[in-house]
Amino acid sequence: MAKTKNRWLIAAAAVGIHISIGSVYSWSVFTNPLSEKHNWGLSEISITFSIAILFLGLSAAFMGHFVEKYGPKRAGMIASICFGLGMIGSGFADSIGSLYLLYFFYGVLGGIGLGIGYITPVSSLVKWFPDRRGLATGLAIMGFGFASLIASPVIASLISSVGISNTFYLLGSIYFVLMISSSFYLAPPPKGWLPSGMKEKEAEMKEKNEKKHSEDLSQLTANEAIKTIRFWALWAMLFINVTCGIAIIAVASPMAQDVAGLSAVTAATMVGIMGLFNGLGRIGWASISDYIGRPNVYTAFFAIQTVAFVLLPNVTNAFVFQLLIFIILSCYGGGFASIPAYIGDLFGTKQLGAIHGYILTAWAAAGLVGPIVVSRIQEATNSYSLTMYIFTAAFVVALVISLLIRVNIRKIREENQKSQPATS
Repeated sequence: MAKTKNRWLIAAAAVGIHISIGSVYSWSVFTNPLSEKHNWGLSEISITFSIAILFLGLSAAFMGHFVEKYGPKRAGMIASICFGLGMIGSGFADSIGSLYLLYFFYGVLGGIGLGIGYITPVSSLVKWFPDRRGLATGLAIMGFGFASLIASPVIASLISSVGISNTFYLLGSIYFVLMISSSFYLAPPPKGWLPSGMKEKEAEMKEKNEKKHSEDLSQLTANEAIKTIRFWALWAMLFINVTCGIAIIAVASPMAQDVAGLSAVTAATMVGIMGLFNGLGRIGWASISDYIGRPNVYTAFFAIQTVAFVLLPNVTNAFVFQLLIFIILSCYGGGFASIPAYIGDLFGTKQLGAIHGYILTAWAAAGLVGPIVVSRIQEATNSYSLTMYIFTAAFVVALVISLLIRVNIRKIREENQKSQPATS
């Protein structure tokens, strides 16, 4: 028999992929150098990031079935090639001064690599860690959140020392090697595999004839899942969480200066610390979800952020303002990290990668909606207050959805329990 792989090394490989593609959150570091070199407008350059996030969501949705059918190794290799070539091609686009080539290489090709790379390790991790789903997916997705903390200063240093094109060439090559190496170790667990602790528990329950119904609510394919109310409830909750969170990320620095009177330097420091809380929220909230359950975590997200967003435009104390921002960012990151485990709880692991891909279209939509809403309303009213109150109302809706989904879960759980004696 082939030796079973180490599940913690599988998690490390997942972090390797996510810490590479997560560098997309450092895109703003390229903005000023590109603008100064080519006289491109800031909005023209920022569209590159929007295209990348759009194609992240689209490729995740369309390639989820590929991951399930051909396995994480092949999917990871495709992600490595797309993302690596996207970065290297961006260097070429910069060298000849072509904005449209930059859109294609970084936005389209790189975005496809982002989407495939994002979902590739997740379904395998959930299967390797049936006892700690939240922790496992939180570890990988934490890498995506923390990546900007590492990449931003590195990119800034490289641009000043070797130039923009060479920075893209160098990082593209490094990310390709790291991602392809990580992909080679990725694999689903052997059929029927369980961690030793879970095996013992199952054996005990069998002996006592007390084996409970499956912890997962159901085992559905992706096409079956999208026909359920709970799928669209998850989609709506993620969409609202990301729309409001990504809008805050987009305007954090100017908003901190306008509302709380922070200096430009202090606001920039705050933005850096936001990345830390984004990453910590991913591992922290996802781990907590293993103990209090995914429904409780999502209800907590929306209850906390309803209060935070209603307070935000009225807080003039710099410390309290920053504390609220950091709490919001922890919930923003936690929403991403907890969703794969929530999908596993509700739909099983049969086609988790494909279902996760469909859910991530909420991210693509939110990436376009959030920044546009906050910037347009701010321009029209010269204030962030109305936007924050609109987002507060959105979180109230999300809070209601998080409570209503429990009714659907309870109903299906009861139906499963009723059908058990008949099948035993």
